[in-house]
Amino acid sequence: MKRQMVHGLIRVLCTVAFALVFAGGTARAGGIGLYEFGSPDVGLAAAGYAARAQDASTVFTNPAGMSCLDKSQVLGGLQGLYGDVGFSPNSGSTVSGSDGGNAIGWAPGGSIFATQKLNKDWSIGFGVLSYFGLSEKYDDNWVGRYYVQKSSLIGLTLTPAVSYRVNDWFSVGAGLNMMYGYIDDQVAVNNIVDSRPDGQLKYKDTKWGYGGNFGILVEPTTGTRFGLTYLTEVKLDFSAVPEFSGLGPILQSQLNQRGLTTNNLDMNMTVPQMVMLSGNHDLNEKWSILGNVGWQNWSRFGEVEIGVNSTNPQSLTVNSDYKDTWHVALGTQYRHSQAWTFTGGIAYDSSAVDDDKRSVVVPMGEAWRFAMGAQYALTQDIKLGAAYEFIWGGDMSVDQYRGPLAGTVSGDFNSANFSVLALNIIWKY
Repeated sequence: MKRQMVHGLIRVLCTVAFALVFAGGTARAGGIGLYEFGSPDVGLAAAGYAARAQDASTVFTNPAGMSCLDKSQVLGGLQGLYGDVGFSPNSGSTVSGSDGGNAIGWAPGGSIFATQKLNKDWSIGFGVLSYFGLSEKYDDNWVGRYYVQKSSLIGLTLTPAVSYRVNDWFSVGAGLNMMYGYIDDQVAVNNIVDSRPDGQLKYKDTKWGYGGNFGILVEPTTGTRFGLTYLTEVKLDFSAVPEFSGLGPILQSQLNQRGLTTNNLDMNMTVPQMVMLSGNHDLNEKWSILGNVGWQNWSRFGEVEIGVNSTNPQSLTVNSDYKDTWHVALGTQYRHSQAWTFTGGIAYDSSAVDDDKRSVVVPMGEAWRFAMGAQYALTQDIKLGAAYEFIWGGDMSVDQYRGPLAGTVSGDFNSANFSVLALNIIWKY
């Protein structure tokens, strides 16, 4: 009876996690590239990402790690994220309005992973998660309304994978990254030329993109593992006719002449490729240390901003001017008893944008992560986990000018931070 109840709980949690992953497109989520998707990695600040290979989330973090799992298993994760990201305009802003309020707030999330051992050497797996996305909502009348009022860019990944144990110390793996992209943007249009209240521009589209996920895992000695994973880029080529409302006749005529109100607007984005090298070393029966060094190719990201910038507009999009980022992480696991394991970690990611090129549309900067977690073995085959992570973005300055109609937005995102709470369950079978 107890086992049936636990199995029922697993099914319910997995169903809820699946629903939350799909619902993430309408939630107010933080970040653009995240390591957090409800797995035990949250409690390590992702340290050991490609080498830990202790649960089914390795389907995505390093598919070669499936060969290290002792049994087939399912992992269901639920996650709540709260972002405290508020803008303080200064005297350099040329548009009147409010500070916009907290652009992020609460967002649910989750993930599901399953692995199946076919025999001693071969394993297959499947995962559903979202590791890429940004969703924000400012007050309609804020000082940056001609840059953004509301924006959602979400990527939902479905990833089948396979791994093969070549020998006792070397495994390889590969997976498919099938990403369903969703974009929904809303921005005010300045009608000052027609002496009218603001108009509005809306843009919405969905698109599938495809990429690959490849990994190797090396275990030179018992208790020491090194993992290397490569996640390819995914292209999301959004294309839809923008929807305008409330435009004055002069601006409407200018946009009509250039076909900007009737032709498809292309927003081409490239979800960055990533390389991660990780290590996991058991110091003794109680303690392990884990670490990462990683790179992400943000310089190829693409166009993420829309808007009407002048009375003589040639385009409605702006190409992002991002740069590649670097990541380092260090974490530890402490096995207190057969039932309890505790984790902790710290990580740093460099900024994808220089201070003088930061936009209020995507308020990105460097990030520090501080994490802790715990896992409890309810039975030999069922484990419950909880983790908390604090992400510190600090102060991020903005001084952005994009034409006479958009004006200048100047100020700071002060003490930007995120809190992440994750719950997960692992069932081996």
